[in-house]
Amino acid sequence: MTNPARQTIRLDKWLWHARFFKSRSLAAGVVTAGKVRVDSQPVSKPARSVGPGDVLTFIQARETKVVRILACGDRRGPAPEAQALYEDLTPAPKERPDGARGANPKYEKGGRPTKKDRRDMGLG
Repeated sequence: MTNPARQTIRLDKWLWHARFFKSRSLAAGVVTAGKVRVDSQPVSKPARSVGPGDVLTFIQARETKVVRILACGDRRGPAPEAQALYEDLTPAPKERPDGARGANPKYEKGGRPTKKDRRDMGLG
């Protein structure tokens, strides 16, 4: 009994199909820059074959994404179809104690902070 060949697709094409990047050339650029890992191994070739079960780690919009490929996909379809291609394993962002999301501290006084106010807040 022979096992059927595992279905695979080019890494840059899959990232584009799954709608992580607007164009295939953007996806290829990120891969070529060495910013994508497949099963924790750095990859620098966009033509690297990936398939179901592979875990990808990459940076997208200043956020680290970790996804497990569930399917290769035949086309770059609508968002719900693209989301069915992967399982998101990205850890939840850590909550700050003050509830703020951004990196800037809140300025309590009215108006624009002075240079002294910025120094006191630790902003330089």
